[in-house]
Amino acid sequence: MLRGPWRQLWLFFLLLLPGAPEPRGASRPWEGTDEPGSAWAWPGFQRLQEQLRAAGALSKRYWTLFSCQVWPDDCDEDEEAATGPLGWRLPLLGQRYLDLLTTWYCSFKDCCPRGDCRISNNFTETPQPEKALALSFHGWSGTGKNFVARMLVENLYRDGLMSDCVRMFIATFHFPHPKYVDLYKEQLMSQIRETQQLCHQTLFIFDEAEKLHPGLLEVLGPHLERRAPEGHRAESPWTIFLFLSNLRGDIINEVVLKLLKAGWSREEITMEHLEPHLQAEIVETIDNGFGHSRLVKENLIDYFIPFLPLEYRHVRLCARDAFLSQELLYKEETLDEIAQMMVYVPKEEQLFSSQGCKSISQRINYFLS
Repeated sequence: MLRGPWRQLWLFFLLLLPGAPEPRGASRPWEGTDEPGSAWAWPGFQRLQEQLRAAGALSKRYWTLFSCQVWPDDCDEDEEAATGPLGWRLPLLGQRYLDLLTTWYCSFKDCCPRGDCRISNNFTETPQPEKALALSFHGWSGTGKNFVARMLVENLYRDGLMSDCVRMFIATFHFPHPKYVDLYKEQLMSQIRETQQLCHQTLFIFDEAEKLHPGLLEVLGPHLERRAPEGHRAESPWTIFLFLSNLRGDIINEVVLKLLKAGWSREEITMEHLEPHLQAEIVETIDNGFGHSRLVKENLIDYFIPFLPLEYRHVRLCARDAFLSQELLYKEETLDEIAQMMVYVPKEEQLFSSQGCKSISQRINYFLS
């Protein structure tokens, strides 16, 4: 025996269900029988008919409102019916039933205003892009490329790097042997295609991009074009390709050092100061396939984003965050001691740390042991 809200919910479902099918050609005995003396013309039965019609309209309204809450993309026509001039308002008890039904449904099925609960952002409200977005992060190891990539993923997708809509490839791990490049190309294209079929907004990360085989870079080209041949362009225009690389991090450091010596503060250095130098140096790189790929030569990468090297004060902040992440107390003197353990370059200025926050965390573990 159903009890409590489940009984109410079951009764509500009965209200929503359409009537039982009638035999073909069957007539309704009350139709066309309004003559005086007819049993179907009895005033009590007529009142019953009106009540049944009102109940039918009410159940239709409940169903319309419920379906619009659960499937907002498919309720355009029903929404007009739901807001039509029927001359009544949803009773409080009916709203309770509606909320109960919606809560019950969403307890085992994702319900989100934008339709896909895996996606956290609202980019679909912006105009449809002409091409997939391609970003290339450059800088020394430990300057925060992976950290920013992870922040981006976690703000775009509910499950972060574990999302069905995200794929991360590490060149030396996923594509280690040049002799298998043909197999790698097939696998890569298959995974991109499957991910785009699963999600209307996808993100692909390529770590150690400077170590990708030229053949793999060429395969990615059609997915980044504005007008690509049929069947090659990314099936979903809401796609981001993110490349992480140490390539020409030394050029970034040189430009930053010159600006600092010229009296600029670090906060005054902008993309306009660094991106042109970075892109030009990447193209001129002889011993690396990334700079000679069509991704760079045909300007298929939208932005080259430089990551500046860490200075002494940043090393102290990394040490502080490492202590806080382990819920450990620290002293300012301890932070200075750890920061002084790092190696700084250039040799004369001793300005930039040659290692990043990962190495600092390892030093702290050694410091505590």
